[in-house]
Amino acid sequence: MNKTYFIWIGIHFLVWLVAIASMTTHLNEIQLASLCLFFLLLFLLPLFAGKSMMQMTLFLIQILAITVIFYPNGNGFSPFLLFVQALVLAEAVFYLPRLKSLIVIGVQIGFMLLIVAEIRLAISELAWIGLFYLLLLISLLYYQSIHNRQMDLVQKHGALLEEYRKMKRQLVTEEEQARQGERMLIGHEIHDSVGHKLTALLMQFEAFRLTAAEKDKQKIAELKKLAEQSLEETRKAVKSFKQKDVGGLQGVIRLIRQLEMESFMKIHFSVKHGAFAASLSGEQSFAVYRAVQEALTNIMKHSSTREVQVMFESPGGSIFRFEVANEATPNSYFQEGYGLKAMRDRLEKVNGSMDVIHDGSQFVVRGSIRLADRRG
Repeated sequence: MNKTYFIWIGIHFLVWLVAIASMTTHLNEIQLASLCLFFLLLFLLPLFAGKSMMQMTLFLIQILAITVIFYPNGNGFSPFLLFVQALVLAEAVFYLPRLKSLIVIGVQIGFMLLIVAEIRLAISELAWIGLFYLLLLISLLYYQSIHNRQMDLVQKHGALLEEYRKMKRQLVTEEEQARQGERMLIGHEIHDSVGHKLTALLMQFEAFRLTAAEKDKQKIAELKKLAEQSLEETRKAVKSFKQKDVGGLQGVIRLIRQLEMESFMKIHFSVKHGAFAASLSGEQSFAVYRAVQEALTNIMKHSSTREVQVMFESPGGSIFRFEVANEATPNSYFQEGYGLKAMRDRLEKVNGSMDVIHDGSQFVVRGSIRLADRRG
């Protein structure tokens, strides 16, 4: 959209430059003021993106300004009036829905009839003007129909893609729940069978020790200790089965792979300077994942590319850094949304920070987390 707007600006400047240079008389003060108003509205137009009523009003004021600039006042008919009007109509059809664009077209034709009424043109000239308008309107309305159909397809594709991602996330969640249920079942089986039998074995060892000969008590005590260790290891295993997956960088990598499958993106993932050994807590790992997820979500929404660089590093083991970057077109109206601000707040709560950079060539989300010293 940004590139399209600058193309419109370039075409306008070219047409207006030739039109003004071809005029036989100089513009008076009213015409100069109308010309300035026209270009002011041209620059204000992108500020009202999505507000079709305001954009329609701007187009109507531009049509009035064009009429004032090219009004004959005793001079002949300027053919560049047709080119300027064609540009305004093309923009109106491009930006506005069908009904509002037809209103702009109707007003444009009305002012054009007003200008033609002031000039006595030959029948052939009127025929050429009428043919020009007929072909112009047919082509513009046909383009609008094709464009609207394409936008409907894009919206339907986006809705289907979102539904697919939702189902994919639901499937992953259900698989995770099923896996956790299996782990819980295995834990209960170990606890009920192996754990109870080892407990019974310990009781028998204790009973046997009380009645055993003195020379056998040392051996029985060693066997009992071995059984106690086995019971303790069994309890630890059961406890680990009942716990959810542990966080850490490995968990973050698994989640990034999941995002890559869901979003059809090509993610170049690199790990530097001991990032695998970084002592991230579960909360910190989750904050990093959410930040990467939000960065990829912004890239999917606002970027035409599907190739992303994701980098993790932990220089010196005292800090963990991550970066998500991809190529981006210039956007002077870019502002951080709620998602990015929420991710910055989340990282700050786990002793971290995040920066978002959107320049003329790249969109970069860069963050860091200070790691706690866990060596002691």
